[in-house]
Amino acid sequence: MKSQTVLLILAYYMFLGQVMFSQQAILEEGFKETTALFKNQEALSVKLRFSAKNLREKTNDSTYIMSTLWYNDKGAAWDSMNIKLRARGNFRRDNCYYVPLRIKLKKSATKGTIFQGNKKLKVVLPCLEGRNGNDYVIKEYLAYKLYEDISPYHFKTRLLELEFLEEKGQRIKKHQIQGFLIEDIDNVAERVHGKQIKRVIHPLQHDPTFAVENAFFEYLIGNTDYSARIQHNQRLMFIEDKIIAIPYDFDMSGLVNTHYATVSNIQNIPTQIDEVTQRAYKGYNRDEALFQKVRQTYLDHKEQFFATIESLEIYFRDPGQFRTAKEFIEDFYEILEDDKKFERNIVNRTRLK
Repeated sequence: MKSQTVLLILAYYMFLGQVMFSQQAILEEGFKETTALFKNQEALSVKLRFSAKNLREKTNDSTYIMSTLWYNDKGAAWDSMNIKLRARGNFRRDNCYYVPLRIKLKKSATKGTIFQGNKKLKVVLPCLEGRNGNDYVIKEYLAYKLYEDISPYHFKTRLLELEFLEEKGQRIKKHQIQGFLIEDIDNVAERVHGKQIKRVIHPLQHDPTFAVENAFFEYLIGNTDYSARIQHNQRLMFIEDKIIAIPYDFDMSGLVNTHYATVSNIQNIPTQIDEVTQRAYKGYNRDEALFQKVRQTYLDHKEQFFATIESLEIYFRDPGQFRTAKEFIEDFYEILEDDKKFERNIVNRTRLK
């Protein structure tokens, strides 16, 4: 009787997982078409020319510098457009050789190009020169792709093969680095028929299923550098009758494990950790049946997740970085597939406030 009950429960949650898979497909079918820039998932070749020193010193949230973007899509001839650039991120502005960028595009300049429909873009770059810097970028890109696998509400991304022409006085220093583009939140809202929410809304008022999926994902990648409560590395959307948080910025996660990553924002978490490669569940207390439903969804996505991981192996410069990233996700599934570990590390570690 006991074994029959267990089998029935497993069959029930497998059925729920299949239903959620089909619901995700139905949701995405109703979305607005993705722009051409993000529809193509081949790495895009681009060149940027600017002074890194001027970018740090002369830009802020509202001040940009003029620059030129050269791009080569699908091996066609190089083309270019005028753009505006600014630096992003206070920490990396002070501590990194390369800083993340925000690009502004003129509608008239993008017409008829692969950038049409995009007015603003984020560019993620390595922090420092060197092999691992590029691999950190690929691992953060992987995090975005895994969330795209699990949730219909996500940021679109695209890999870049970037030649940075750094202006240093009268000379130009060339850098060949890996990066990726992130679509703007306005494009996400338009694509999923949502509306941005800029005020604070407690996570227990968010849609329960998507909230738990989100918390599981942050646990999957070992990220504590977020807060759905105060919208730190999370953006809120009102979609139909639901409040849904969409995560971003994963460079502080255990999956990426950059040299500068630190454990952060772990107040009110039962599990205290010292390293980003240790996991701590930050989600709120919910009905246990919901945890089991989302658990099954992640189990159903296991094969898809590892296919996504394998597809990015060619971009890693250090095979060891690829191997540790894969093993980190495997460790998550060891917890998920073991009832006792799942209960001990997730169900019994939820937040009450």
